[in-house]
Amino acid sequence: MCLGQLGSLLPHVVVPAILAGFLIPEWHLSGAQAGLLSGSGAAGYMLAVPLLATLTDRIDARRILIAGSALSAFGTALFGLFAAGPWSGALCNAIAGIGFAGAYMPGLKALTDRLAPGDSSRAVTLYTSSFSLGVGLSFLVGQLVAEHLGWRAAFFITAIGPLVMLTASVLLQPVEPKPSAGRLLNFAPVVRNTSAMGFVLGYGAHCFELYGIRTWIVAFWTFVVAKHQTVLTPLIVSFVFSILAMPASILGNELALKLGRHRAITAVMFASGAVALSIGLLSDQSPWVLIPLLLLYALTVPADSGALTSGMTMAADPANRGATMALHSTVGFSLSALGAWAVGVALDAAGGPASASAWTAAFAVLALGILLGPLALHWSRTAAGSA
Repeated sequence: MCLGQLGSLLPHVVVPAILAGFLIPEWHLSGAQAGLLSGSGAAGYMLAVPLLATLTDRIDARRILIAGSALSAFGTALFGLFAAGPWSGALCNAIAGIGFAGAYMPGLKALTDRLAPGDSSRAVTLYTSSFSLGVGLSFLVGQLVAEHLGWRAAFFITAIGPLVMLTASVLLQPVEPKPSAGRLLNFAPVVRNTSAMGFVLGYGAHCFELYGIRTWIVAFWTFVVAKHQTVLTPLIVSFVFSILAMPASILGNELALKLGRHRAITAVMFASGAVALSIGLLSDQSPWVLIPLLLLYALTVPADSGALTSGMTMAADPANRGATMALHSTVGFSLSALGAWAVGVALDAAGGPASASAWTAAFAVLALGILLGPLALHWSRTAAGSA
C-alpha cells in the first residue's frame, strides 16, 4: 500500500513544481491566481472525500481505491492535453483531486481494515509518512520532465503513477466492512467525539502550513537564487525538503508515543511557527543562512502529521471510522487549498514574489496558520475532560 501510494502521489505537486518556471510566466498569473490554481486539486479532493471516505464504512474501500486511482490518472493527463490558462487548468487539477480523494483516505481505510487488531499507530504513520516521499518524487519528476520535455509532458508522465495504486488495489484480498446502521453523510457522531475532533482540527492547521509551503517552496527558492547565486537549485531544495518529511513524521509519532500526543504535537507546532517566522524575517539573506532554517522547517512542518492521523484513527468510534477519516480529510484539504491561496494573496499584497518583504508576509501567514493547531488541541482536551 505504501508503494501504491508513491504512485498515487506522483502527479500530486506537479502544478506547484512548475508554477514559478513555466505556468506563472506563460499564463501571466498573479500570486492569488497561482495559489488558486495550485489549490484547485485540494478543492476537488475536499468536495469528493466526504462521500467517498464515508462509503468505506459500507463497501470495501478497495473498490473506491480502484475507481479513484483511474480518475486521478485521467485528470492529470487531461491537464497536459487541454489546460490553456488558470481556469481550464484548475478544472483539470480539480478532477485529478477528486480522483485522489478516492485514493488517499480510502487507501488508509483499506489498510487499517486488513491490519490485525491492536495498536496500528506505526503502520498508519508509515503509510502517512510515505506521502512525503511521494511528494518529493513528484517535485523531482515534475521539474525534470518539464525542463527536458516541456511542462505538458510532466503531466503525461506522472499520470502513469496512479496506475501503480490501481494495481496494488486489485491485488488486495476483498474485505467487506460490517454494515453501518447510520446515515451515509451523518457527521454528527464524529463532531460529538471531541477527542477525535481535536486531531481533525489540528490536522487542518497542519495542512494549511504544509500545502502553503509546498505550493510556494519552488517560487521562494527561485527568489533566493535570483538574489544570490548558488549551486542549490529549486529542484534540489524542493526535493530534499519533501523527502525529509518521511523520517520527520515517523520520529514525530515516536515522540508522541513517549511524551503523549497532545504535548508532542503542540511542541512541534510551536517550533514550526517559530522557524517559519525566522525564515520570513531573514528571507533576503544568503542561501547558506536560509538552508539550515529550511532544513529545520522541513522537519518541523511534517513532524506532527503521523501523530495527528494515527491519533484520529484511534480516537474514532470503529463504527464511524470511515466518516471520521472523511471529516479529517475534508478539513485538512479545505485548509490546504486555503493555505496555497492565502500565501499567494500575502505575496501580492506585500509586493510580489520578487520582494523580500512579500516573503516575510508569506511566512508570517504560514506561522499564524500552524499556531491555530495548539488551540484546537487545548479545546479538545478541555472539552473531553468536562464531558
